[in-house]
Amino acid sequence: MKRFFFLFAVLTLQFSASSTFAKDVSIDKYGAMGDGRTMNTENIQRAIDECASTGGGRVVFSTGSYLSCGLQLRSNVYLYLPEGCELQGSTGYTKDYPNRAFIYAKDIENAGIIGGGTINGNGGHPDVLAQGFVVNDEKRPDLILFSDCRRMRITDVSLRESGRWTVHLFRVDGITIDRIHLRCLAQGNNDGIDVDARNVIISNCYIESEDDGICLKSDDPDFMPENIVVSNCVIASNCNPIKFGTASRAGFRNVNITNCAITRTTENHIWNWPKRYIGIPEGTLTGLSGIAIESADGGIIEHVNISNITMEGIITPIFICLNHRSGTTGQIRDINISNVSAKAEGIIPCLITGSATNRIQDIVLRNIRVEHAGGQPAFNERLKESNGYPENRMFGHRNPAGGLYVRHAENIIVDNFVITQRQKDLRPAVVLDDVHGFQGTNIRHDKNSPKLYDTQGDCSHIDIK
Repeated sequence: MKRFFFLFAVLTLQFSASSTFAKDVSIDKYGAMGDGRTMNTENIQRAIDECASTGGGRVVFSTGSYLSCGLQLRSNVYLYLPEGCELQGSTGYTKDYPNRAFIYAKDIENAGIIGGGTINGNGGHPDVLAQGFVVNDEKRPDLILFSDCRRMRITDVSLRESGRWTVHLFRVDGITIDRIHLRCLAQGNNDGIDVDARNVIISNCYIESEDDGICLKSDDPDFMPENIVVSNCVIASNCNPIKFGTASRAGFRNVNITNCAITRTTENHIWNWPKRYIGIPEGTLTGLSGIAIESADGGIIEHVNISNITMEGIITPIFICLNHRSGTTGQIRDINISNVSAKAEGIIPCLITGSATNRIQDIVLRNIRVEHAGGQPAFNERLKESNGYPENRMFGHRNPAGGLYVRHAENIIVDNFVITQRQKDLRPAVVLDDVHGFQGTNIRHDKNSPKLYDTQGDCSHIDIK
């Protein structure tokens, strides 16, 4: 844990030192009009370029609504949007966004977006929805895309209705995201913050997203996302609120996530999970897995600490999956998850599932309380193997365990794990399949589950007290 406190202190000092602004450049000087009708792309871009060419500083907006197409940020330039200012994206998808982002930065440093105003990508505008975009079409722009940047910052702003991902960080080295309010529910693929970056602090944020909430990604096999701290955030997602993957080519290392609340979204326009899952009442707003840790592309996930998390509006509290959809199996090891309280929808339990050729290793679950719908008969079949897209339903919609299912794993420690069912459930609370080295202490289940645990396949060194 010491390395995470040291990392936080170093990054805080680094970003504090970079927050001195050389000068202010007002967009009013360049004729920008905050009337919500005038297209201001050239005016704002000239202000950004002028600020950069004269040493950097803040490009300052006034109150009002400023319409623009895609903008490109420069080194040493911060966009300052005060409270009462809204920067609105053009509805001309995709021609008005040549870099596939509303705010785009490439290979720059010491720059960002600050202030109490709003950036609205207009992803839910009727003119955009009428264009018939579909999930995974790769045609819509991100709201913010920082690529190959260093020492960046996004603080205090509100982010609304991106076309695709909201904040996309690709090969970024050093960024602070603090006190942002993000709400993007209009389109499929509306992720909150996608982190393919290193030396990252995300804190004090509210995130409500149609797709994954805070999602660590690894698309470049030569760039390891690492040294990532997430704290004091509220996350609502119609998919996975906290996720590692699915893109996982290099993997993730040294990640600390703490003091976060996972809750329900206020609406869901894309998915109808009650129709796809068992035991979820119609009309229920729910995401999928509260914490999803997935290595599917050959990457290594290691040295992860997740603690002090509350959850509701999810189906599976914890989902840890190692498979090889791209032909190469990676590794998942040294994962510590503690102090989690989850009220779940449906019947799919916490899952730790490795590969038949490469087991998950060294997982610790401590002080975990999970509540499920229950109401299931005994299910004694061994689950099918799957190397497809990792999701909590990838092995089927039923599971032999009521609270925790572990397969293809070794050296697993579970301490103080409490499982309750809202209806009588005839499945064992815990099921182990091809598990070698399992130490369970103080695992408890209520009277609605008839049996504490069961084993399937070849298991060894199982010690449950």
